[in-house]
Amino acid sequence: MKPAPTLSAAFLHPAGQSLPEPLLALRKQRGTALVDMPLPTRKTENWKYSSKYLKLTDDMAISLPAEGKTGSGLAVPGYKVAFLNGVMLPEASDYPDLDGISIERFGDLDDVEAASLADRMDSTLNSSSDKGVVQMARLNSARFEDGLLIRLKPNAVLDQPLFIVHEVNADASGSAYPRIFVDAGRHSQITLVEEYISSGGEPVMVNTVTEFTLGDGANVTSVRLNMEGENVQHIGATGVSQQRNSRFESHCVGFGGPLRRHDLQVRLEGEGAECKLNGVVVTQGKQHYDNHTTIEHVAAHCNSQETYRNIAADQSHAVFNGRIHIHQDAQKSNADMNNKNLLLSNGAEIDTKPELEIYADDVKCAHGATIGQLDEVSLFYLVSRGIGRREANVLLTMAFINELVEQIPVEQVRDTAHTRLNQFFDQTFEGA
Repeated sequence: MKPAPTLSAAFLHPAGQSLPEPLLALRKQRGTALVDMPLPTRKTENWKYSSKYLKLTDDMAISLPAEGKTGSGLAVPGYKVAFLNGVMLPEASDYPDLDGISIERFGDLDDVEAASLADRMDSTLNSSSDKGVVQMARLNSARFEDGLLIRLKPNAVLDQPLFIVHEVNADASGSAYPRIFVDAGRHSQITLVEEYISSGGEPVMVNTVTEFTLGDGANVTSVRLNMEGENVQHIGATGVSQQRNSRFESHCVGFGGPLRRHDLQVRLEGEGAECKLNGVVVTQGKQHYDNHTTIEHVAAHCNSQETYRNIAADQSHAVFNGRIHIHQDAQKSNADMNNKNLLLSNGAEIDTKPELEIYADDVKCAHGATIGQLDEVSLFYLVSRGIGRREANVLLTMAFINELVEQIPVEQVRDTAHTRLNQFFDQTFEGA
């Protein structure tokens, strides 16, 4: 019998050493735990549809240098932190110095702050390697070379969105491991925008982790925009823990690549907590995108609403796996999940798997999933009224996702998403 593939030892040797001792110790501990880590296969349940797209060569184990050309000088309508190849660039960043709000590099923390952070890292993520489950966020914990700690004291409010621009420079093959930890104190507020872009054409892998902890009454909006190139494998994880009466809102917009993967895990741990998760994915050519979401209703009287929509063209492949887990003590939970999918060609594939796991008896829960194609009757109706067939295709396809795009609370992100979607339509419906 052929042995199961394991992570190459080349991935167990981080390069950067400019971290405080508690974070270096954490990284070493996580690295030791990765020895002989199984790589996902078709039999790995949470990688069933994506394992064949994962290509981790030894060349990719090399940490990409935080130097070279960067486009992160781009102006944004708010505060900005620039990352290049997983390392923060202070000279290209412009963030606030406000009472109650602290934004610091991991490398600038003192040992006491670093020890406190080390105790909390990975706390929002299920990083288990149980049979049938592989979480690649574990690799980030063993390899991160830098990171950003954002702390909001009670009642602190960030008055503008904070843009974090993650750029990978792929002039050579390698990998990058950006890390962000957001600690939102009681009744604090922040909008965080993460943009992922790339330059260069060599094959690289980006493995990113963002964690949010929300105190009582905290309000956090997370916007995630993935626009990396065709040479970039992207494996991301976002973990969220929420306390009483807190609210977390997520808007994810993703454009496909050789491998795109995002695991979003939310735990509603305090009564009255709410979360809203929206996601839009488009794929074309032979691209792949996989969204895995988990919402854990741990406490009573919590609400969750989840809406994801996928569009796949050509021979591309999109995946959605959404799981809602209602724990035994989570009475009066209200949870709704909806996933709609649109196939634009006979060669495209979409796999959807909504899951409900309920252990409480006084709850309101619903989930649904649909997969279909553009309605020929609607196309005929538009064409018969003088609209060209290409324009009719674009109108119907955009209508399918526009509701979610328009809910993104940051105008520049909406505009950027519309620009990229128009490019997608131009390529997909060329000659229609």
